Amino acid sequence: MSPAHVPVLLEEATDALRIDPDGTYVDATFGRGGHSRAILQRLGPRGRLLALDRDPTAVAAAGGIADPRFCIVHAPFSHLGRVLDEQGIPHIDGLLLDVGVSSPQIDEPERGFSFRQDGPLDMRMDTTRGPSAAQWLEEVDEDELAHIIRKYGEERFAKQVARAIVTARQAGPLTGTRQLAQVVAAAVRKREPGQDPATRTFQAIRIHINRELEELEAALGQGLQHLAPRGRLVAIAFHSLEDRLVKQFIRRHSTVPDDIARLPLREDQLPPRPLAAVGRAVKPSAAEVAANPRARSAVMRVAERVPGVPA
Repeated sequence: MSPAHVPVLLEEATDALRIDPDGTYVDATFGRGGHSRAILQRLGPRGRLLALDRDPTAVAAAGGIADPRFCIVHAPFSHLGRVLDEQGIPHIDGLLLDVGVSSPQIDEPERGFSFRQDGPLDMRMDTTRGPSAAQWLEEVDEDELAHIIRKYGEERFAKQVARAIVTARQAGPLTGTRQLAQVVAAAVRKREPGQDPATRTFQAIRIHINRELEELEAALGQGLQHLAPRGRLVAIAFHSLEDRLVKQFIRRHSTVPDDIARLPLREDQLPPRPLAAVGRAVKPSAAEVAANPRARSAVMRVAERVPGVPA
């Protein structure tokens, strides 16, 4: 595995799954298989690992794993429930979600995720379906574009960027990553130290094109429904929007709502919750960040399914 494909928090995530050698696990974001290979090393002969990925290139890479305990399905993780039903798997002992864009996707100019090298303005994680970023930018309304850039990119100059993009496309379609980056740079008046002015806009468009937050929310809910008693949910996020969603999901399903908690009830009278948070959020060590700078923003959260409590 090349340095560009090093999985983040590999040992920490594998440990957090607390793998039963005979258990059934899901790696819902196969990528290039780093986490999957680590899970397989801890499974026994009767263990099982199901992987999902929406990227056809990642699915093709999984062909390098010749292991009867392993199976991969080309699907987004929002289809987790359907895939488990199709595979005849009613319950799983652990679910790993390593969300966001992968290093191979960033490093391949033809995918259009990065403006570091010029490439077609695509940004789709699944290149077999849906509009590309270029196609969407050709049609989107200026107000909606500004809303997306502000919501998913947290860009304070969202309105100015949206206006600049709409003005630029009047002279011809925006088809290249550097072309878009130049338009954005001209509209962002103040640059953040160490960050390209196009970074937030590219992030916002990518998240919207791939419905990343909706996908994550769906996967978390379906994962909870299929976790066996004491099964583990392990989620690794790389930016604040993803991490906030994971944190809120775990809190919502592991703590009593405030309006009920304020009532004069004994502990045994409070409604039981289906999840229990496990430990604190985990971040990469200084050594890991030094070896793999892309790991620096990763945050891992873990929760466990509470026995006997319906989801």
